[in-house]
Amino acid sequence: MHGYLHIDHAKMVFDTKKGKFTALSDINLDVKQGEFITLIGHSGCGKSTLLNLVAGLNDPSDGVLLLSDKEIKGPGPERAVVFQNHSLLPWLTCFGNVYLAVERVFGAKEPKARLKERTEAALDMVGLTHALHQRPNEISGGMKQRVGIARALAMEPKVLLLDEPFGALDALTRAGLQDELMRIVEETHATTLMVTHDVDEAVLLSDRIVMMTNGPAATIGDILEVGLPRPRDRLKLAENPGYHHLRGQVLEFLYQKQLRKAA
Repeated sequence: MHGYLHIDHAKMVFDTKKGKFTALSDINLDVKQGEFITLIGHSGCGKSTLLNLVAGLNDPSDGVLLLSDKEIKGPGPERAVVFQNHSLLPWLTCFGNVYLAVERVFGAKEPKARLKERTEAALDMVGLTHALHQRPNEISGGMKQRVGIARALAMEPKVLLLDEPFGALDALTRAGLQDELMRIVEETHATTLMVTHDVDEAVLLSDRIVMMTNGPAATIGDILEVGLPRPRDRLKLAENPGYHHLRGQVLEFLYQKQLRKAA
């Protein structure tokens, strides 16, 4: 039986000035509904490329990707993406940036009052009710990322795709948004696929960690089950031997197995 999200022998080859470049090769992955998966690996291992295939921003050169047994062909509102760059429209308020997505998805079948409710509820979920009428240049980097997450969640996607959404933030802001994301995913039961370079972030958030081999022709090197109970408390996990064991397994893969191969 296929997973909710099913990736079958996916391959991605790009045409470059130097010829063909194989970014990904033979990617096979099944994601269960409601599961939180992180993709981790060294720079250039194709993490974001794989996320873009699921988002429909690129078509695979070979293989197939299915969501709910339907082939992924092009972008769609059932797959919402949050990038490291918040990608907010600077002339719109926080409300306006989220409302634009809500109107695009639900505008043809719902009245404006309901669209407004959806927008306000999404911003409330990420703690930004007080900033509805502020523009991107009037809020912090962490708040901009909250707006991006609110915009994605407001679309009620089947899959939430996160491409290093906290990578450019300071440590304290990052930790706060990680906790916020855990809470939101618990509430919404969103199926989530997230790219990260951060080992601690991967162990804290994930149900499974997909560890990518080095490129070119990167593939899945190993998949680590994270059996830590939910809800998770970062302070308690700091004293949990299981957390440190998992962290050590990811570090061993990244900095012994992969760097040794590259040397």
